[in-house]
Amino acid sequence: MTQSYVIIGDGIAGSSAAETLREGAPDAEITVITDEGEALYNRILIKEFAKGKLPEMPVSIHEPSWYEERDIDLRLNTLVTNVDPEGHRLRTHEGERIEYDKLLVATGGTPAQLPVENSDAEGVHHFWTFQDARAIREHVERAETGIVVGAGLLGIDLAAICGEQDVDAHYLMRGDCWWRYALSTEGAEILHEAMRERGVEPVFGSSVDRFETDDDGHVTAAIDPNGDRYEGDFVGIAIGLDFNTEILQGTGVECDDGILVDEYMRTNVDDIYAAGDITRYHDTILGERAQNGSWDSAKSQGTVAAKNMLDPESEPFRFVSSYSITHFDFPFLSFGHPTIGDDEAERKYSDTEWRRLAFKDGKIVGGVLIGDLSPQSAYKQLMEEERVVADQKEVLLEKSVDLENLAPTQEQ
Repeated sequence: MTQSYVIIGDGIAGSSAAETLREGAPDAEITVITDEGEALYNRILIKEFAKGKLPEMPVSIHEPSWYEERDIDLRLNTLVTNVDPEGHRLRTHEGERIEYDKLLVATGGTPAQLPVENSDAEGVHHFWTFQDARAIREHVERAETGIVVGAGLLGIDLAAICGEQDVDAHYLMRGDCWWRYALSTEGAEILHEAMRERGVEPVFGSSVDRFETDDDGHVTAAIDPNGDRYEGDFVGIAIGLDFNTEILQGTGVECDDGILVDEYMRTNVDDIYAAGDITRYHDTILGERAQNGSWDSAKSQGTVAAKNMLDPESEPFRFVSSYSITHFDFPFLSFGHPTIGDDEAERKYSDTEWRRLAFKDGKIVGGVLIGDLSPQSAYKQLMEEERVVADQKEVLLEKSVDLENLAPTQEQ
């Protein structure tokens, strides 16, 4: 009997799963459902589009014809409202019932809203979809002053957009530096200085108490908890994601700030899998649950989930992710889980080059590289091998990393 596979979500996780399923099951019925109005696009490149550096076409990855050629039923502008695990079926917002043998949930998240007065005013933007990028680009090209809120990897995208489009902006951060859970103030200052050179001023120990608007409801300024006022006719907010797990309510699928899955991307409910940044997966390298929103991790999760949907427990997810940006004329890369660990080591090599490694139980679990990204492969290899190397930090932080210089692994 022909198997039917349904995928909710057409991001890189869902699309990679669909491609893998078709390769492994040429005769299967495959349906991809997304509430967006366009097929897969490159979320990494939408920031370059918003900066004005790219036209629309290079951002798109799959046209609808890609799905047609592979006999994949793509449902755009379709919202799933209910999942029935016992009946192996789901229902859409139009009342259509779709049956499945195996289901993959790859619905990602929705940008978290800032719970302050006027956070929904005209001119306040969140940055997640291609539609968001279009609205941001259209607005920022005519804006004069800006405000950015959110000291993470999406927040710095918004700061870079302001800098590239010559918008004088204030970048409000709660802590004493950008991405304070992964960088020290010394490393972050390299980025702070680059922001200042582009007209984006970091403001530390700050956030937003409320926004002010004009008579037309358009944002004009932000007031922080200290009472300081920052003018801005463009506002970008990136304070995290609320994961789209609502459709699983009442299904018995275990969720806790995301969907809990094992190393095979399986949920606790038969025939339901999940992939992408919505998952809290069992990380076989860390030996515990982890969450990662990078593009390469989501792509790999989608592929692994599909392989296990075709052949249960055939391939565990074991992957060291990385995330890179090139906003301020020098490279930046994070890998693994740089915000966790019980030990760390860092070194500054020049005004534009710095590294930090995070360790747990003596093993590398993540890191950040600024300027020179060449050591990433060596660090990722050590992480994958789970080698205990925290006692050899001097070797690890040499400008040119040579794993041959490391002492043999000790008994663990």
